[in-house]
Amino acid sequence: MNQRSWQVSVDGQRCIGSGICAGTAPGHFSLVDGVSRPTASDIDPADTVVDAAESCPVEAILIRDADGTPLAPLP
Repeated sequence: MNQRSWQVSVDGQRCIGSGICAGTAPGHFSLVDGVSRPTASDIDPADTVVDAAESCPVEAILIRDADGTPLAPLP
């Protein structure tokens, strides 16, 4: 995967607040009022963030590389 910064976003309308992301990547996600939020929108590449996006039961987390290419979740 690209080693430049990544952009992380969570679709708050889709998120069901399962907390899997916060448990998988606690430094990168937190639950606020029952909805996941990234702790930062631009991050250094991290496998735990990809794991969190891939583990989200409703695919509410999107990770893109610096060029905007989707990295996770993968189809």
